[in-house]
Amino acid sequence: MSKQAYRWSMTAVGEPMAKSEFTPTPGAGEVVVEVAGCGVCHTDLGFYYSGVRFNHPAPLTLGHEISGRVVATGEGAGAWAGKAVLIPAVMPCGECDLCLSSHGTICRAQQMPGNDIHGGFASHIVVPAKTLCPVDEKRLAAAGLNLADISVVADAVTTPYQAAVQAEVQPGDVAIVIGIGGVGGYAVQVANALGATVIAIDVDQVKLDNMAKHGAALTLNSREIQGKELKKAINSFVKEKGLKETCWKIFECSGTAPGQDTAFGLLTYGATLSVVGFTMDKIELRLSNLMAFHARALGNWGCLTELYPAALDLVLDGKVNLGPFIEKHPLDNINEVFASAHAHKLTRRAILVPGAQGGA
Repeated sequence: MSKQAYRWSMTAVGEPMAKSEFTPTPGAGEVVVEVAGCGVCHTDLGFYYSGVRFNHPAPLTLGHEISGRVVATGEGAGAWAGKAVLIPAVMPCGECDLCLSSHGTICRAQQMPGNDIHGGFASHIVVPAKTLCPVDEKRLAAAGLNLADISVVADAVTTPYQAAVQAEVQPGDVAIVIGIGGVGGYAVQVANALGATVIAIDVDQVKLDNMAKHGAALTLNSREIQGKELKKAINSFVKEKGLKETCWKIFECSGTAPGQDTAFGLLTYGATLSVVGFTMDKIELRLSNLMAFHARALGNWGCLTELYPAALDLVLDGKVNLGPFIEKHPLDNINEVFASAHAHKLTRRAILVPGAQGGA
């Protein structure tokens, strides 16, 4: 590894992030990945602006949507040398009872970049090799994508993919996605790719119009139609199209109190409510609705590493489209990009690219 490694770290809530050099050294079973790109996620903004607790002491390099290339390996990890990879946003230990019972995303020894360890807003990162997802570069090129583009797969695509797998989305299902920002937009595409008829709900008409071109069969603006009227509109659409009137798959991706309230209000008989977005806000609800509808509510933290290849396949096969939803920025512009994201000035998910001289 000949290049000098550097990273951008936060020292305190809202304080400008600072650039520093470091020497990445892989231990046994670890690799050094040269970062191709790292996506800016709502979770990063929560850590930086809202004081959401993270586990690594400050200063901390944020960023958990990471793609790149292995440029150095530790003992036992030599087979990964030179490979293009995705780094899972949640890296489980693989050995505890939770991991062995398919609950790896809540492994208590997990490592999340930008939370438990230094993250991907850097030129390089050191991570365990056993959790990596290999990337077929021939398929990547055939799909018209580069390695930086697919960084968002590491969370924004894989998280809703796991939520859809948990909810058992199947052809013929009705899937309702509330909040079609970074994660929610991909939730629409994933559910559509799995064969569901997808209804997208948001307060942003521009986003809704865009999702109508990328998998949403019906779009509803919750600024204009709310509460019982919203559910009536969905019921009318479902009946008109001859779709299921029960067992809806509802995905709350907005990470807002109004979004959660809307999602819970759409419960119907046999419904599955998947809570994908995060907020510190609280809402008041009647849990007995779950009993009355014989419905279920599921949380979703990250994505199991074993599901990454299938989620990546959806992208490489063109069933989930990244291009219209991402934009690349130089990593050295991180403070400006974070400010723009926080102010809702970005219309696409930002990917920070080390060494880049301009957006793409």
